[in-house]
Amino acid sequence: MLQPIDMDWTDPECPVARAADLVGDKWTLLIIRDSLDGKRRFSEFQKSLGVAKNILSDRLRLLVDRGILARIPNDRGTRSEYELTSAGLDLFTLILSLRQWGERNAFGTNERHSVLVTPTTGQPVPQLRPLGPGGSELQPQETLVVKVGQPAP
Repeated sequence: MLQPIDMDWTDPECPVARAADLVGDKWTLLIIRDSLDGKRRFSEFQKSLGVAKNILSDRLRLLVDRGILARIPNDRGTRSEYELTSAGLDLFTLILSLRQWGERNAFGTNERHSVLVTPTTGQPVPQLRPLGPGGSELQPQETLVVKVGQPAP
């Protein structure tokens, strides 16, 4: 769990809004994606993303400040590397979910795109699906938002 962060939250009591406030920017999500893919250096992110250096610097600083990346100086004290923290690694499911949604909804029928596979089988990672208590796929209408500490109606 992250340490409390002093921010102007969009909706202070909503976990979705807080998560979006922390990582909802396009460049931030792509830096996290690249980190999950093994990139660690500023130059690697810059080459992969083609983002302006000032924007990349800002997003990396924010990710470090928010406890999602750790900045690791090298032995000579020059160029640092960035490593996902446990909170950053915990974003794998979010990135995978966005990827799979994109595979289903952001490409035409025969349009080329990348696919995440497991290295041992070469097969695509199975689709993420939330399961209900009985093991069947959970549908949005089968859920209810309640406040922590308050009983469900």
